[in-house]
Amino acid sequence: MPDPSTFTELVRERTEALADADVHIELCHRGAGVAARHMTYAEMDRRARRIASVLQDRGVAGAPALLLYSSTADFLAAYVGCLYAGVVAVPAPLPGGGPRGGRSDRVTSVLRDTGARLVLTESANAPDVSRWLADSLLDGVACLATDLPGLGDPDAWRPVRTRPDDLAFLQYTSGSVSDPRGVMVSHRNLMANQHLLQQVLGTTAEDRFGGWLPHFHDMGFIAHLLHPVWLGGHSVQMSPVSFVKRPLRWLQAIDAYGVTVGGGPNFCYDLCTERITDEEIAGLDLSRWRLALNGAEPVRPATLDAFARRFAPAGLRAEALYPCYGLAEATLLVSAGAPGTPYTTTTADPAALEHGRLAPAPAAADGRALAGCGPATGYDLRIVDPEDRGELPPGTVGEIWLRGDSVAQGYWRRPTETEETFRATLGDGETGFLRTGDLGVIEDGHLYVTGRLKELIILNGRNLYPQDVEHAVRGIAPALNSGVGAAFSVDAGGREQLVLVQEIRDTSPDRTEESADRRALVRRIQETVGVEFNVPLANVLLVPAGTVRRTTSGKIQRALMRALFLEGALRARHEVLDPAVEDLVRFRGDLAADLGEDLLSPEPAGGGGGRW
Repeated sequence: MPDPSTFTELVRERTEALADADVHIELCHRGAGVAARHMTYAEMDRRARRIASVLQDRGVAGAPALLLYSSTADFLAAYVGCLYAGVVAVPAPLPGGGPRGGRSDRVTSVLRDTGARLVLTESANAPDVSRWLADSLLDGVACLATDLPGLGDPDAWRPVRTRPDDLAFLQYTSGSVSDPRGVMVSHRNLMANQHLLQQVLGTTAEDRFGGWLPHFHDMGFIAHLLHPVWLGGHSVQMSPVSFVKRPLRWLQAIDAYGVTVGGGPNFCYDLCTERITDEEIAGLDLSRWRLALNGAEPVRPATLDAFARRFAPAGLRAEALYPCYGLAEATLLVSAGAPGTPYTTTTADPAALEHGRLAPAPAAADGRALAGCGPATGYDLRIVDPEDRGELPPGTVGEIWLRGDSVAQGYWRRPTETEETFRATLGDGETGFLRTGDLGVIEDGHLYVTGRLKELIILNGRNLYPQDVEHAVRGIAPALNSGVGAAFSVDAGGREQLVLVQEIRDTSPDRTEESADRRALVRRIQETVGVEFNVPLANVLLVPAGTVRRTTSGKIQRALMRALFLEGALRARHEVLDPAVEDLVRFRGDLAADLGEDLLSPEPAGGGGGRW
């Protein structure tokens, strides 16, 4: 029998061979207790055929449908149901929540962008989803609860012919620098990247995957939910809320279920290191965890080192820490190291990086530590000057460009952006490259990702990476330890000026003392940035926890924070602003009130989407 050419065919083969085996285990935490919900391949297939029969009766083959679920088991059954019916699934977060209703706004924009007329969800969330559709004035969009008893008939489902170039799903980017856009992932792309995952990670059906990333995040969806199906194994999943409330739960699941592969963004390792106690570590066995994937945001060697040291008493091997790089536009994985070997790091000279070169730091204490993400197996990867589009030699920082079977088809209903991002041409005429929007450098065959092209701060002709400024500030005082910051620049008074919006935790019950503490803290922040980066920081806002916006994968939305700052929409506990910047913010705020905020919104930025 030939190998399956689509993921639909693969699921059917796995179901036939592994009917009674678990495909997914969903962990539901309530208080101190946890309940495990098991779903076999046969149950997933039966539920998917029921859903597909309803979709076929509605005649929606080839059309997009939003999948809004809190349950990963229900989501997985609905996704396979879409595959069986030839419907283009669009994983998305449930509306509601987030500051100022940000999540609802994002899901509304996703639904409008897709043009979908159908939303799939579970019965527990159907009333809220229906209200959201009504409140958003989205007429003609139906809401279908796919877990209702008696829904559809699995025996009435009619197999559809799916081709490799048909869309397997739309993956909406997390929107760290722009409005979310739908990446068109074909079955050919998905199958190529699944093969790449298996080849690079060395995974087999014996591996157990365990995580907490949401199903609408590309790493959670493709690596943690779909890759086990590709292998004929199973996944163990908990909700992001369960993890964030108590990070120990994730590591307990890794122990209890013998998880061998699982991970998330860099911040989740910081969270575990900071919030899990010695006594709790003593009760863990992490010796079977062979790949702790770290991606989706910049990987920090200090985080890897601290996590490895902290959990070594639980049997975690340092070589299990596994930096990797990928993005939605390339389906998922782009590069990673060799499993079972120590991660590669280098300490770079910051002054050289500012001028686009990777050079060793004269002293480790004065350098910037970078984590290597291995070679880009399965791709033609180039480092390119984003201005003249000339290919750059090893050791030079430039934009990461890619060609390969995993590179997606483009952006849904955005032909101009698709042409610019997915059909890029080098200066010598060589064409067909994906522009990632990420900055990186190749050294000794390893890719080091240094930042985002459109978030790079240029002051006095020097290149500054915002994440470096944010990281330098975070550890200088206890009030900043649990908060995040957003660094960006604004043009005021005829020059670019650096701005830092930093979350703060109040530590003093006395308001007079608290005010003095904040003034002193701002001075320390300014001194730290001045000494470490040799640039002035005249603009600092100390804001309440939860103010700094992040994407679903935890990436800081610096472009959005810049826009909110300029609109005067941020409420600071304490702020220090340069007079020219203060005048600019007041002027923009007045215009926003008079003309409406949408007229002052920044132009959408091009390139790049969800990273891992």
